[in-house]
Amino acid sequence: MTTLALVMIVKNEERHLGRCLQSVKDIVDEIIIVDTGSTDRTKDIASSFGAKVFDFEWIDDFSAARNYALEQSTSDWNLVLDADEYVINQCESTIRRFLEKDEKKIGRIRRIDEFIQNGEKRYAQSYLPRLLPKGVKYVGRVHEQIETDLPREDLDIEVYHDGYIATDKTDRNLNLLLLELEKDPFNDYVLYQIGKQYKLKQQLRQAERYFEKSYQLVPLYSWYRHNLVVDYLYTVRGNQSFEKGIRLIEMEQSSLADSPDFHFACGLFYMDLIFSHVNQYIHLFPLIEQSFLRCLAIGDTAKYDSVKGTGSFLALYNLGVFHEALGNVNKAISFYQKAADLQYGQAIKRLEMLNRQ
Repeated sequence: MTTLALVMIVKNEERHLGRCLQSVKDIVDEIIIVDTGSTDRTKDIASSFGAKVFDFEWIDDFSAARNYALEQSTSDWNLVLDADEYVINQCESTIRRFLEKDEKKIGRIRRIDEFIQNGEKRYAQSYLPRLLPKGVKYVGRVHEQIETDLPREDLDIEVYHDGYIATDKTDRNLNLLLLELEKDPFNDYVLYQIGKQYKLKQQLRQAERYFEKSYQLVPLYSWYRHNLVVDYLYTVRGNQSFEKGIRLIEMEQSSLADSPDFHFACGLFYMDLIFSHVNQYIHLFPLIEQSFLRCLAIGDTAKYDSVKGTGSFLALYNLGVFHEALGNVNKAISFYQKAADLQYGQAIKRLEMLNRQ
């Protein structure tokens, strides 16, 4: 029978580790834990689940640590998780069917990320390569990627991730990424990740600079290009780099025609653009409504990494805001109600306020 190991690198994860291991202990044949310097109960918790625990001196290189962990596995396949992730669906049969296939592929899990935006809890989904045949290695000091030409396959393995809520790792990641960039100044992916860290730190001028460099270099069919365009558009909106944003939308509106996140970002961009310079850009006014309606026509999607609601309740809510600003109160209430029916809290609050008026 084909064997499967859970392979992890950890440090001071006593808060999360037990939850992660509990979610997969009946799925895997062995558990490999590589500790990079814990001073809490992390290693004791790992041992209580029967894990094989190894120590690795941290050298500011996630790939080095992950590759060391993979080398300790004796299994045919490896499932790679972080301590702040845990499996939330019944997926053992899915995994076993995948492992027994004749053709070797990389299995991509569906990860649900919980994060805070504008004071609200939001959820994003992405597909990540985490089910790896023996021999596959990682490259990259941080935001490491697997190095293989094997094809990918999306699998019905759902993993929840709430690490963005609990910790802020932007400074650590940024320092490692800048070190990586010194070695490879034209690495489009590293440039993108640096831009993301500056965006998370709300240093939008710096973020825009790195996103622009990445955008100039990124291959047309790169797996992360969609994310780059959306992050870049939000950033130029925040910086009011409006002409740059207009050009970006014009260049991408065809290739990203089926992305609700792209059209959602476009709708917000056009709102800021027009209300900041009414006389200059009033001819673009219909594009606000068109962008959010396009989001609804596409719906929430699994094709791209996506924030939950951009194809449903978030777009409905913003259509409500749009029509309320125009004085179309009845139409606004209609959109708010549809968003409220999907349990969107801001729409529920707005309806309560309008009903009191």
